[in-house]
Amino acid sequence: MTAAIETRRDAQSFPKARPGMAARTAALGETLAALWLAGPAAVALLVLFLLPVLAVLYIALTDWQFGAVNPHFVGLANFREVFADPDFRASALNTFVYMLIVVPATVGLGLLVAILVESGENLRAFYRAVHFLPYMAMLAAMAISWEGLLHPTIGLVNAVFSIFGLPTANWLRDDSMVLATLAVIGIWQNLGFAMVLFLAGLKAIPKDLYDAASVDGADLWFDRLRTVTMPMLGPTTMFVVIVVALNAIRVFDTVEILTQGGPGHSSDVLLYTLYRESFEYLRTGYGAAVTIVFLVVVVTLTLIQARVMDRRVHYA
Repeated sequence: MTAAIETRRDAQSFPKARPGMAARTAALGETLAALWLAGPAAVALLVLFLLPVLAVLYIALTDWQFGAVNPHFVGLANFREVFADPDFRASALNTFVYMLIVVPATVGLGLLVAILVESGENLRAFYRAVHFLPYMAMLAAMAISWEGLLHPTIGLVNAVFSIFGLPTANWLRDDSMVLATLAVIGIWQNLGFAMVLFLAGLKAIPKDLYDAASVDGADLWFDRLRTVTMPMLGPTTMFVVIVVALNAIRVFDTVEILTQGGPGHSSDVLLYTLYRESFEYLRTGYGAAVTIVFLVVVVTLTLIQARVMDRRVHYA
């Protein structure tokens, strides 16, 4: 009895744990677990993206060139030179025109091909593979193939045009045709990717909506397309537009292999200008300034597209 009383007195002598301490301990444990899980991704983001961007920004404020030991700080001189350079303005305009051709055509044709493939039962997997193959193929090898097809004298394109009495051209050396020719190659490359995304979106549309539309009088295919298919494909369309636009604005391989920006800067684009100034002319500070401008343009266009299109997207 005495031992029990002494044990009860000893227990009463220790302070009781506060009710909020357990909650704070649990919250601390959750925070540590979140940091442990998100830490590797955060470190990768810092090392692979943020630090290189800061390094490029620092180089853009100097006159550093490859091989130089001591770069000199020049402030915004490189950026002033970028915006005053007519060649840069020409490459920016060419990139914008290239996007205006590639993005709408790729999205429209990708949707059309996806609808045609989905509506048929025969050889559906074959058509998917055929249209998706250009996106999976190595673009450098495909660009060399296009160079042979577009050859002014022995190319297959001019040969076919001659058979049907159509006018031929030197597609890659005519300054009035070269940008449109590169845009056609860009459409051909991105068409399969857009088609696959639209096929996935079409699969996600419930069949009950088409039945309800038919009951409401939408019997024609155009009515079903307008009232059901297009509204339900809103999120997919927004994603396709943004991805295709990013692919279009960073076009480089076909320009480097087929035209090298010529003739007369008529096919020069932003990414090729960045490459030429940084690695051919070794003007690293100027090239870094072009890189910063290019990054700002990409981020701005992406945010504008997402903001504008998100208002018209039907999520359901």
